Amino acid sequence: MKFVIQRVTEASVEVEQKIVGSIGNGFLVLIGVGKNDTKAEADKLVKKMTGLRIFADENGKTNLSLKDVGGELLLISQFTLYADCRKGNRPSFTEAGDPAAAEELYEYIISECRKIIPVVEKGVFGAKMEVRLCNDGPFTVILES
Repeated sequence: MKFVIQRVTEASVEVEQKIVGSIGNGFLVLIGVGKNDTKAEADKLVKKMTGLRIFADENGKTNLSLKDVGGELLLISQFTLYADCRKGNRPSFTEAGDPAAAEELYEYIISECRKIIPVVEKGVFGAKMEVRLCNDGPFTVILES
């Protein structure tokens, strides 16, 4: 499982020219589910992500978590995080999770995040999405199980 976490001042996702998710200050998270990933791995990454202290405190030090600053989450499924580009010029996605199992884990991650963070928005699994963001910093962190 892979989470690409971008600290943002705002982010949104659009499907078929309609905004389906939008947040202010918080994290835009691109989520890739691998073929052998489990709920236990998802739990670990959710705990780590929501506890990351990457927001500035009153002294300008990255010392505050998403919850500390009242931050929001926008969670986007992205199987292309499992692209294997080692051979040739066309990526292979053999390590990406089966769509049905990946969607189940993606929805599980969303439900677990909603237990911790009050505002959790999401994209549409498997849809063609347009994602817009203002990366704050820029600050991007990658978590992997």
